[in-house]
Amino acid sequence: MNGVVRLPAPRFRGPDLQELVARTALGDQDAFARLYDAVAGPVLGLVLRVLRDPAQSEEVTQEVMFELWRTAARYEPQRGEVMAWVLTMAHRRAVDRVRAAQAAADRDHMAAARSHVPAFDEVAEQVEGRLEREQVRRCLRSLTELQRESVTLAYYRGYTYPEVAELLGTPLGTVKTRMRDGLIRLRDCLGAGS
Repeated sequence: MNGVVRLPAPRFRGPDLQELVARTALGDQDAFARLYDAVAGPVLGLVLRVLRDPAQSEEVTQEVMFELWRTAARYEPQRGEVMAWVLTMAHRRAVDRVRAAQAAADRDHMAAARSHVPAFDEVAEQVEGRLEREQVRRCLRSLTELQRESVTLAYYRGYTYPEVAELLGTPLGTVKTRMRDGLIRLRDCLGAGS
């Protein structure tokens, strides 16, 4: 052809992870730094897919990297690639974090359920209130008209005895007597019904 020789582009080759793990197992911090740079990104990506929370994912990634530093001597090359071993470790940590969070949420839910004091029964309270009001109405109907008017004006409308006397055009002493007799009859009527 025209004398140009094309050589294939050199392939970039990453660090030998097995060698870095072996050196890390011996305490080589430089080897661990290179191992960290090579695997931290994929570890974070995997953990983030499981946890979906960036802050927790970073924390779990750091835990995995610390575990990698501590357990590098346990790596067995015949059982698989370094990256698969590290990602398996990361996946387990991430799943453990999800399970721990779920267990904590379940415990909180159960504790809240156990400590929950049931609210008062609104329906029962409403029925009881209606029954009491009906009993009061029935007992008020048992009073004479003058007693009922005096009691109603004083206790339901908030008038004083002199104001009731003025409204009814009745002497104050008579109003007081009607009120006293009416209240006694109401007490007896309501007491008999309970």
